[in-house]
Amino acid sequence: MGISERRNKEKLEMRQSILDAAMQLFIEEGYESVSIRRIAEKIEYSPSTIYLYFEDKDAIFYELHVLGFTELYKHQMEVQNITDPRERLIAHGRAYLGFGMEHSQYYDLMFIVLSPVAKISTCNRWICGDRSYDLLRQNVADCIEAGYFKGKDVDAVSFTLWSMVHGMVSLYIRDRLLLYDVSGQEFDTKILFEQALQVLHSFIV
Repeated sequence: MGISERRNKEKLEMRQSILDAAMQLFIEEGYESVSIRRIAEKIEYSPSTIYLYFEDKDAIFYELHVLGFTELYKHQMEVQNITDPRERLIAHGRAYLGFGMEHSQYYDLMFIVLSPVAKISTCNRWICGDRSYDLLRQNVADCIEAGYFKGKDVDAVSFTLWSMVHGMVSLYIRDRLLLYDVSGQEFDTKILFEQALQVLHSFIV
């Protein structure tokens, strides 16, 4: 490895270290409580080092959102080859749940942790986030065109479905599913979520 390649590798590693530390702190301590200095302490570098990679705390938060929504979109796209719109919509929900369970820290940061999200609010179009919703909306629109959700508005249906799966992931992330583990029997969250999707499947008429 040449000097230039080594330096680029080191820069990428440092950038990732900053992002990893910031994510953990944002979730554990809250966005407002975390400063650039606090992130620097976490990785044992000076604050000036952070500023070599990000202009401010909002820029770090924005980058974490981009990474999270990019990964979510990948999960969603994996089921778009399903021809039947009804089955594709359920698979879409399954992919969303899978992302939330596999990447709980990203999900927490994307949808639960409170923050001003200043960088995102200045965008004319939040591409990374919007395209995930647009994909859900299109799948719902395809279902409506196929005769499902008769008389229902595409955005109302999309919001309802999103709210459902978001609630499921949020309960999982914040350990609110412990009440199901009181009978002494082995509890499997994935099975519960799959059963919930089957209930949703029966509602798509």
